[in-house]
Amino acid sequence: MFCSGFSGVMEGADRSNKDNAESENNGNMTNSWSNHPTNIILNHDFCQGLHSWHPNCCNGFVVSSKSANSEGIPGDPNAPYVVVTNRKECWQGLEQDITGRVNTGCTYTVSACVGVSGPLQGCSDVQATLKLEYKDLATKYLFIGRIRVSKDQWETLKGTFTLSTLSNRVVFYLEGPSPGVDLLIKSVVISSTSSSPCEAMEKRCGVAGDENIILNPTFEDGLNNWSGRGCQVVLHDSMADGKILPQSGKVFAAATARTQTWNGIQQEITGRVQRKLAYEVTAIVRIYGNNITSAGVQATLWVQMPDKREQYIGISSVQATNQDWVKLQGKFLLNGSPASVVIYLEGPPPGTDILINSLVVKHAEKAPPPTPPVIETAAYGVNIVQNIELDDGTNGWFPLGNCTLSVGTGSPHILPSMARDSLGVHEPLSGRYILVTNRSQTWMGPAQLITDQLKLFLTYQVSAWVKIGPGASGSQNINVALSVDGQWVNGGQVETSDDLWHEIGGSFRIEKQPSRVMVYVQGPNSGVDLMVAGLQIFAVDRKARFKHLKRETDKIRKRDVILKFIDPHGGISFGSLVKIQQTKNSFPFGSCINRTNIDNEDFVAFFVKNFNWAVFGNELKWYWTEPQRGNLNYRDADEMLDLCQKNGIDARGHCIFWEVEGAVQSWVRALSSNDLAAAVQNRLTGLLTRYKGKFRHYDVNNEMLHGSFYQDRLGKGARANMFKTAHQLDPAAVLFVNDYHVEDGNDTRSTPEKYIQQILDLQEQGAPVGGIGIQGHIDSPVGSIVRSALDKLGILGLPIWFTELDVSSINEYVRGDDLEVMIREAFAHPAVEGIMLWGFWELFMSRENSHLVDAEGEVNKAGKRYLELRNEWLTSAHGHVDEQGEFRFRGFHGTYEMEIVTLSKTISRTFVVEKGDSPVVISIDLH
Repeated sequence: MFCSGFSGVMEGADRSNKDNAESENNGNMTNSWSNHPTNIILNHDFCQGLHSWHPNCCNGFVVSSKSANSEGIPGDPNAPYVVVTNRKECWQGLEQDITGRVNTGCTYTVSACVGVSGPLQGCSDVQATLKLEYKDLATKYLFIGRIRVSKDQWETLKGTFTLSTLSNRVVFYLEGPSPGVDLLIKSVVISSTSSSPCEAMEKRCGVAGDENIILNPTFEDGLNNWSGRGCQVVLHDSMADGKILPQSGKVFAAATARTQTWNGIQQEITGRVQRKLAYEVTAIVRIYGNNITSAGVQATLWVQMPDKREQYIGISSVQATNQDWVKLQGKFLLNGSPASVVIYLEGPPPGTDILINSLVVKHAEKAPPPTPPVIETAAYGVNIVQNIELDDGTNGWFPLGNCTLSVGTGSPHILPSMARDSLGVHEPLSGRYILVTNRSQTWMGPAQLITDQLKLFLTYQVSAWVKIGPGASGSQNINVALSVDGQWVNGGQVETSDDLWHEIGGSFRIEKQPSRVMVYVQGPNSGVDLMVAGLQIFAVDRKARFKHLKRETDKIRKRDVILKFIDPHGGISFGSLVKIQQTKNSFPFGSCINRTNIDNEDFVAFFVKNFNWAVFGNELKWYWTEPQRGNLNYRDADEMLDLCQKNGIDARGHCIFWEVEGAVQSWVRALSSNDLAAAVQNRLTGLLTRYKGKFRHYDVNNEMLHGSFYQDRLGKGARANMFKTAHQLDPAAVLFVNDYHVEDGNDTRSTPEKYIQQILDLQEQGAPVGGIGIQGHIDSPVGSIVRSALDKLGILGLPIWFTELDVSSINEYVRGDDLEVMIREAFAHPAVEGIMLWGFWELFMSRENSHLVDAEGEVNKAGKRYLELRNEWLTSAHGHVDEQGEFRFRGFHGTYEMEIVTLSKTISRTFVVEKGDSPVVISIDLH
């Protein structure tokens, strides 16, 4: 890093590998070189704002030369330039990652148009520097060039550099003026005009990212650049006696003689993809043979890093048929700097050919700016179901199937509780219900068309009383469902086995214009009568609830604070000014991360700044740490844990076991009962001994409401024994149960009541259950429904955590609304002690349309909503010392900075407000 006056050289540069590096790379090049220079800097003139550029620990913004900020610097009045400001160190400036766009042995020429502004007398230096990061070696800095710049003119900084060795990451940056002086940059060009292999590399890489990086994408050059991945690849102009022809062009390729699902056609794209850029993949595919009419075809990326670590990245899949060509589309992004990258198609059963007509991989186009949904005359709280009181018999209703509808009396006169929480005071119900008889199929029940009553992007709450008739055998599942253009949408479910009325509650939202929407009630076994009363479907004004939640939040997340100033010299007097600013809220807000994420410094920067807890997506799961018996892999988890520890971030251990059989690796499923018991003990001992004291929480056995693999094979006490053994091995860790759909009313397997019973059963067996995990993979959340589940679970007195929260909507504004509903409900509930998001970065989340940050690092509207909420929950206050030498305020729990200003001095201190109900007195020693 550079300061004015520093004589920059490459510190500790190792030049011994120059010849070997050149020799290895030259083997991949052609022998015809271009003499036309190519700029390897993306967005070199800032016409795309700061895209691809990043201020280094400071701030930057783009202005035009004709704006008031130009301070009279001459130049093209239409040309934009960057102002790098808020610089507190001389090395702070503007940087761009150029990894993959430079090569060893090439000489590169740098030309940058730069200036300075701000509190400057005379001139200041601006320097171009290269930062070289290595996996196992110290970071090195390479001096490129320097120039003296005055405030009243632009100057051209020039220099050259040559890389002698390959590094994991290469960053170019401009730096140099004194702290407080703004750095101005109009353009940056880095090019190589020498006749050398590096020019061919630049040409092949397509640094602009707009060209297809696939060579011979439509097979016009035969099978050049293509190969089979464990199979054969052949070229066809037609197949099946001329019934299969190319969709476009003259030929297509077939991956044939496939003996494994992963066999397919592949192309190596090493050197043609850049890290941290999002790429869009489009392929035209179909299948043939083996009497298979339909099968999934997937595009996958195989990546090998310089340290030989391998990654398989699923890009996208499509259900292909033997009847016609279909389009496969998806996106991917590389976080690190790979040594090898191969894209291939896979998926159908062995013996089935994969046919491909074309493959295109381009830099993904930036999506247009989102717009908020336009919702005219939203009638919140108004039931869109007609004739719910049945004053007019069953008019407006019709039987789905050949069942019979009639009207009965004796149903509840009050709304179900979750509807009351949303609607408030409401007229009594009529006490009449729809009786459904002669049901010969489970889907038969009362139905009504509601197409014209619905509005896009509104969240609708569903509420009803339901009951089954006599003679039912066992538990019966009742579901309020919607048929949206023939697709089933869940509006809520309940399970019953008695003759009592039960509340059913749920929600839904429609985001694409439908042609036909029908609501119907279904579920009990054929022959079982069904009764439905007071069905309500109404749009929810979710923001109206936020006022109530803010009041609840202030009660439980804040504390009265009395600052008592102690000054032995008597300098602090009545009326001295006090300024309070909270810097950190101590409430746990965390996120899921994956090993590949930590290779992306932009991801890491956002994560470290905006979260204080972490959970690993896969890297601690048994199938990851021991994919084959005895083959242990803790390296990924170790590196992720090291990142967390270095940044003061606490971590949850997810998960020790996973009870759903499909998530258990094949070698474990194949064990006998005795061998399985031994393997379970080894897993517990190995994991918890290795990480003793390092994970604050553990999800002991994931999703026990939805699976029973270990319990079925090891007996009823197996789950409790897992908890007891884990506690013995790491007594400080809090041990959690963890499951999904607990909070949304959409799954009868995981109701709050069943979750409570499971926890009580575990505790009766001696399991030290220390916390309740609610995953929170939720759609169209409604606050009253979520709150109802939290209230029920809260009676156990255990801390509740949302452990895997994500929401999904194609509209970023609606996604932000969903996220705000969930976070506010959780933060306002006294039993909730932590919120973990299940990721935030596009392309690295389990659900589409759920990210908060786009693939290339831009925070979207939903992400900004999250940041606004975090900022809302930081307290600031100011006032004066009272006559008792005290200052009082009410603030959120966490860390604070304080300034007290007297006539003679300003004193700064830091203090912490711990969680508690009663006012806390904090003594501030001003000695």
